[in-house]
Order: sequence, then C-alpha cells, then structure tokens
Amino acid sequence: MSHNLASSENFFTCVCAVVLIGESGVGKSNLLSRFTKNEFLHDSRTTIGVEFSTRTVQLDNFTIKAQIWDTAGLERYRAITSAYYRGAVGALLVYDISKHLTYESAERWLKELYDHADPHMVVMLVGNKKDLESLRTVPTEEAKDFADKKGLMFMETSALDSTNVEAAFNEVLTAIHKKVASREVTRGSISAVTLSSPLGLTREAQEERKGCCKSS
Repeated sequence: MSHNLASSENFFTCVCAVVLIGESGVGKSNLLSRFTKNEFLHDSRTTIGVEFSTRTVQLDNFTIKAQIWDTAGLERYRAITSAYYRGAVGALLVYDISKHLTYESAERWLKELYDHADPHMVVMLVGNKKDLESLRTVPTEEAKDFADKKGLMFMETSALDSTNVEAAFNEVLTAIHKKVASREVTRGSISAVTLSSPLGLTREAQEERKGCCKSS
C-alpha cells in the first residue's frame, strides 16, 4: 500500500505545526490526547509551559504529519508559550461553552496569536465541552458570529465523548494544506514543508522543521 501511495503524483506529505491556545481549564490537553491517542484524562493536570504530540493523518490525496503544541493558559507561562506561535501555520482557539469568561477572552488570545504568528495562518474557534449542554453559557450563534467577523473557522467539540474532535483537527489541517500549497502561508513551516515530492520530507527539511517548531 505504501508503494502505491508513494507512486501517486497527487500524494504529498507535509509537516505542519498547530498550536492549541485559550484559557486554562477549557480542555486543550484533552482535545490533544483525544485526537492523538484517543484518550481522555479525567484527572488532567494544568499544562506547565508547552506540551507536544504528533499524529499523521491521511486526507483525500495527501498526508499531513501534525505537530500539535498544547500551550499553557496561565498568564505566568505566556512568555514561553507565545514563542511557539511563530512556527505555527494553524491554531485552535479553545473556550469552554459552560464558562462565558473563557469565551470573552478569545479576542485577547487572537490578538496575541497574530502579534507573533503569520497573519494568514489557519485559525479555528473551538467551543469545547459540548457535553455540558445543560450548563451552556455561550450560545452557539454568538460564537459563530464572532468567528465569522474575525474570519475564523468554527466548531463545537467534546473531548469527553469525542464529538467533532476529528472533524475540527481535520478541517484545520485540510485548510493548512490548501494555503501551503498556494503559498499563502509564508512564515513557519512554508520553507520546511515539501509539496514537490511524494512522501516528500528530506532529512534537511525535517531538521529545518524541528528548528522552526522550536522558535526561540
């Protein structure tokens, strides 16, 4: 099967850095663990600094290796986490649908992201903890309107029961692939992503990607 994939002119591999941002306690770490390991940690601890995981996803006629950075939502880690925005080509801005304050801070998180990252990067606003519908304080339409005004993608998810987790990440990765292929994204991974050869990362490109993801 891998031979057939490698021989297809339409099959590409790229490596993309995606950051998870938002207030502490909104479920970023569990979104990451659900997507990369299909796990949910009921006793999930607060992220210290930045945590990292990867998953390779095949979408249509291409494959993406997603390097996903889970950033701490606490203010004292902000200087550390903002450094990871620079190498990213995608972001999931997460809030808790049952805590309106986490949604109210979305605009501040968005500004901070754009201060450090490529302004053409793919960003999705994610209302997490959809399983807490009875405790909802953020109406879906309110959040969707905000996302539309800011030019963001939008989805509501539940890391607990897996609702829309795959869909959210896959939509972001698909949009990233389109932008990288059309050279809309110029900072971060564009110099390290190889779209010209099947399964296309050379060793040099891989090393460059590592350096890019670990922007200082």
